[in-house]
Amino acid sequence: MRYTEQVKPVSYLKANAADVLRGLAEGGPPLVITQNGEARAVLQDVASYQATQETMALLKLLALGTRDVEAGRTTPAREAIARLRKRRGTPAA
Repeated sequence: MRYTEQVKPVSYLKANAADVLRGLAEGGPPLVITQNGEARAVLQDVASYQATQETMALLKLLALGTRDVEAGRTTPAREAIARLRKRRGTPAA
C-alpha cells in the first residue's frame, strides 16, 4: 500500500469526516492526516487498530523470549513439564 495516496490535510478531514469514517469502516486503508504540510496523525478503523495492537503484543512477547534465550534464562521442555506435573501431582508419562 502506498501511503502517499492516502495523505490528506486536516481541513479535508474536517470537511469530510463522515465520508472518511465510512471509508475506513468499509475496509479502506489508513489515512495520514497532515497539518501545515507535515504528517501529524494516522486514522484507521477500530478493527485494524485492534489487530495492530495484538500483533505488537505478540512481537513484544517474542522479543522478550529471545532476550531470555540469549541470557540463558531457559529450561528444557522435559524439565519444565516434569516440574509442572510434580506441582499438580500428575504421574509422569
